[in-house]
Amino acid sequence: MYQDEIVLCGASAYTKKFYLNEDFSNLPDQIKKELKILCVLYTEDVGGTLQLYFDPDGNLTFRTEYAEDDFSYDEIGSILKMKQLRQQKQDLLESLEMHYKVFFLDAAYGED
Repeated sequence: MYQDEIVLCGASAYTKKFYLNEDFSNLPDQIKKELKILCVLYTEDVGGTLQLYFDPDGNLTFRTEYAEDDFSYDEIGSILKMKQLRQQKQDLLESLEMHYKVFFLDAAYGED
């Protein structure tokens, strides 16, 4: 496999910043914009941090974390928001998984 996991992007309600892994700088600007909106809106609604990462099999996964003393973080809202995003952005997420599998996993397998 390529690696344990590869972070695609993330956002933090604490630092008010968005991160996009530079390995994905070749994605179309519209896709990068959608990812930024998705992550930032999530952290604004729920709080904490959000990361989208690829597992070793190329599946795109959501990870959320929050500070221990962050009493405004909405755990239930987090679960509901992730479910909503997976439904609303299904095509985008599946396309990103395909992109990753073709350009990252296939490249890693081709080196053998």
